Amino acid sequence: MRALRERLGASFTALGAVFGNADLRRVQLALAGSDIGAWAGTVALSVLAFEAGGTTAVGLVLVLRTVPPALAAPFMGTLADRFPRKRVMVAADLLRAALVGGAAAILFGGWSVYLVYGLVTVVSVLGTAFRPAQAALLPSLARTPDELTAANVASSTVESVAAFAGPALGGILLAASSPAVCYSVCAATYLWSAFLLFPIRESRPAPEEPAPTSFLRDTLAGAQTLVSSRSARLVTALITAQVAVGAMLFVLLVPLAFEALKTGEDGFGGLLGALGVGGVIGAAVALGLVGRRLSTGLTVGVFLWGAPIALLPALKSQAGAVVLLGIVGIANTLVDVSAFTLLQRAVPEDVLARVFAILESLVFAATALGGIFAPLLLSLVGLDWTLVATGLFLPVVAVASWRAIARIDAKEPAPALMLQLLDGVPFLKPLPAQVLERLSARLARMDVAAADSIFRQGDDGDRFYIIAEGIVDIHVDGQRAPELGPGDYFGEIALVRDVPRTATATASTAATLYALEREDFLAAVTGHAPSASAADAVASARLGALRPVVTAPI
Repeated sequence: MRALRERLGASFTALGAVFGNADLRRVQLALAGSDIGAWAGTVALSVLAFEAGGTTAVGLVLVLRTVPPALAAPFMGTLADRFPRKRVMVAADLLRAALVGGAAAILFGGWSVYLVYGLVTVVSVLGTAFRPAQAALLPSLARTPDELTAANVASSTVESVAAFAGPALGGILLAASSPAVCYSVCAATYLWSAFLLFPIRESRPAPEEPAPTSFLRDTLAGAQTLVSSRSARLVTALITAQVAVGAMLFVLLVPLAFEALKTGEDGFGGLLGALGVGGVIGAAVALGLVGRRLSTGLTVGVFLWGAPIALLPALKSQAGAVVLLGIVGIANTLVDVSAFTLLQRAVPEDVLARVFAILESLVFAATALGGIFAPLLLSLVGLDWTLVATGLFLPVVAVASWRAIARIDAKEPAPALMLQLLDGVPFLKPLPAQVLERLSARLARMDVAAADSIFRQGDDGDRFYIIAEGIVDIHVDGQRAPELGPGDYFGEIALVRDVPRTATATASTAATLYALEREDFLAAVTGHAPSASAADAVASARLGALRPVVTAPI
């Protein structure tokens, strides 16, 4: 019981840190504004299309809102890797606000509804830039790996709440006024999102190599990363499979409510509501993933996403269906949090938005396939067997892939000791959480005996060292400088300034060190402006102290 309390305490502390981090808080609130505006606009567009051309027009609008965004998403993600992600999000918000405001003006003016369809299509395309940029921005704002997981919990919760609040807002506005007024309010939500993002201080590691001059080559880099990374491929495939099943479920809920349960529109709304409520409850469950292996959350989430659907035919009641769909909603949050966090850890930072954009494109495609396949299967085997087949698919996938999922997490998260050591180095502390995790995985343990030499003055600088246990003596030109103990670090001057070793380091006692190779150290530190500045300041201070009198190491 005590361990459980400690675990829950750590989880809620991490979630509290998310909202205590001003930049992360602003990103979450901006996501809320963006999603609520998108959902309310979807409701307004559906009503507008139905009134103008019936179900045919609704079908046309569905195609316009899915096919162009699916094709455009990889290119929009490239923008979020080429330019500061905050700026991409702000630009997407401002452009969407202008276009949705234009749609409102068209409706107020009584002009052609087809102009509205065109503007909304462009709005949907712009939306594919916002979410990948947001997902790729989070790791650079999170201060610890646990905070990153908690930030993804918060994002998933925001999306679940927006799935309620957006349609509710749209429905209220349409009942009280008109689609034109609804679009005006949607424009305001996008402006609200942009306003929240403006003060964020984004700092990103610079790319290790110059970006390709060809925009197409730059875009294809995201696909190449997915092809070459087994971890990213697996996580992306699981998300895509879950989305396809979700699209099938959405189609099947209509006959379930109207034909099987005989509950009509109210029953259908209740079933959708159960998914949303489950998603919000799932946020509390997903907090248990903070500090734990995310593979467990992903495997359990994928399994529980499908299993309750397969049980729906056995419970011919609205209450039973609500409970089962609530479990699906909880599972949805588990999948979102664990999968997104694993992707953020597995994918290199410089292509992260492009990978999320490809995922966005796959989500659109999976949604379309699920929407097409469900009616076909329904006509062949009927509702009950379609629900069973749809529901069993994901549990089978989860069981078949759990070993592969566990292997992803075997590398993540980084050991707490190594993260603690890195966090104790002032110029490494500002690095984004996912960069610190990668560095921790690169740290090599060194056990040295008393009086063993670590390096000598004049040697080439090849490593940076952090002391976990023991004492290290530093000598410059034969004169002794202050000794270093656990938590201290040395070796950075030769790396930062590209000069030979300026001191000799010898173990005074038996010591345990953790070493970082030159290439890994420089790629992380010089690619992140605050860390580069801090490292240069440390090197300058130590070199300055060496000039008048030998008082400092390295």
